[in-house]
Amino acid sequence: MNLSKKIAITAAVGFFVNLSFGQSVQEGVNYVDSQKYAKAKQNFTDLINQNPKDANNYFYLGNTYLTQFEPNFEQAQDNFNKGLAADPKSFLNKIGLATVKLGKGDKSAVAEIQQIVKDSKEKDAEVLYRAGEALTTFEKNSSPDLAITFLNKAIEKAQKGGVPANYYYSLGDAYRLKKDPGNAMSAYDKAELVAKNKASVYTRMGTLWIAAQQWQRAKENIDKAIAVDPTYAPAYKALAGFNIKYQKNAEATQNLINYTKYADEDPYTQLEIAKLYFTNEDYANAKTTLDSVFDKVDDPIKYRLRAYIQYGDGDYAGAQQNITTFLSKADKSRLQPSDEGLQGLIAAGLAKNEKDAAKKAQLESTAQQKIAIAKAAKDETLNWDEELAKVKGGITASSIDQGATSPAIEALKAKVAANAQDTDALYKLAQAYQEVKNWNGAILTWGKMAALLPDWAPAYYSQGYAYQQAGNNDMAKTSYEKFISLVKPAEVEANKQSLGYAHFFVAFMEKDSNPEKAKQNIAKSLEYEPTYPDAVNLQKALNK
Repeated sequence: MNLSKKIAITAAVGFFVNLSFGQSVQEGVNYVDSQKYAKAKQNFTDLINQNPKDANNYFYLGNTYLTQFEPNFEQAQDNFNKGLAADPKSFLNKIGLATVKLGKGDKSAVAEIQQIVKDSKEKDAEVLYRAGEALTTFEKNSSPDLAITFLNKAIEKAQKGGVPANYYYSLGDAYRLKKDPGNAMSAYDKAELVAKNKASVYTRMGTLWIAAQQWQRAKENIDKAIAVDPTYAPAYKALAGFNIKYQKNAEATQNLINYTKYADEDPYTQLEIAKLYFTNEDYANAKTTLDSVFDKVDDPIKYRLRAYIQYGDGDYAGAQQNITTFLSKADKSRLQPSDEGLQGLIAAGLAKNEKDAAKKAQLESTAQQKIAIAKAAKDETLNWDEELAKVKGGITASSIDQGATSPAIEALKAKVAANAQDTDALYKLAQAYQEVKNWNGAILTWGKMAALLPDWAPAYYSQGYAYQQAGNNDMAKTSYEKFISLVKPAEVEANKQSLGYAHFFVAFMEKDSNPEKAKQNIAKSLEYEPTYPDAVNLQKALNK
């Protein structure tokens, strides 16, 4: 499941270190940096209660609602309006309101932010900084070039009193959005020189290396972050992201446990943790975490997440109900192509058990159409083709766990968990699943082999055999056809028997719907295996 910008960067937006504000504000912004959003909100609320005429405090409270994992636009806007009521000239709160518009997809807010900066006469480094930050907060509605301009001006303006580290962080974020990793890393290097808590810097460096798929450097920087501050929650979240990408599920679960320990119990943070558990295919922890805060969160995003969890557990009816609720309640600006894709997978799941032929056909058509929308948008939240194959094969994590196992399977699962790229262990695990007739486990494991070795034809033949044994002939045919397409001329002699059977199976599946294709495949089957009785008989039947 593809991660959002807030997950991918893996460190809270709005890092604040070394700001020239009062200690109480410093504490609040440090809480935001550590992804302790509940404490940050309480801190700024206390400041407002102490001095309700200070417009800045309303901005910082509102901005916390914007920078949490799922923005709460209503709460943010309410606080920015209160700030403007306290001081109608407050440029920070004006930027806050424009940022809300930007978050909701209104790109006219970019020009509005430019005007606010112009009205401020660019005298205040913090106003320039917040303008730049606003233009990087929402990836889909960002303006990195303009953000870089404002942030560089903020840095220049702040030189006399010392540039706060978060100015450099946001500059790095802007370069990341521009897909300029070299300048992003240079900005983080400058942040390292002035940051009091260097865990924040190393975490960002680590996630930048993750984005560049430089795994060793990513791990080194995240480890450095934890070494300098073992209580810095975002580092564990970054490490979880690293291990999820590397398919080290057990390690990722432990990282998330540590993240939960060092972040706070803000419901939106817990919602984010539930999302990560789902990404890690840990549906039990995802469900437990979501259930613990479901009634404490007003954001309709909770229905989307519950739909994903129910989908992962094979509860397609429940998933349909919750994604429908999400779509009816969420602002249209928050809808994503993945919502279409999920609806498509759910429709495919519902189609499996639908007895009415017309309804079944409609569901299958809906599945194809909606998954096509997600794929056309190049959405990578899930591997849509792989997920569709799993749905059609009745494959869920629970279905595999409920199947037969053995000591060899458990040992090999642990080995694969330690190194998801160990193809030898995956090969042996797939065979071990086949030995105990856990066909769902075999299908999924051969699929992982194929993902690591996409040109290795035997993985698709074995997956086709597993699909066939599981009773899913449609997916078996697809796998056999992939096997046929990948066998190279130099490999034909060694694969004659397998090619003969694969072509026979395709012919058998096509004999009624596409007789010409069936004849072509049966001819190829007999070319490889001239005496194969079933193929001989099928050819006779086709030629009548």
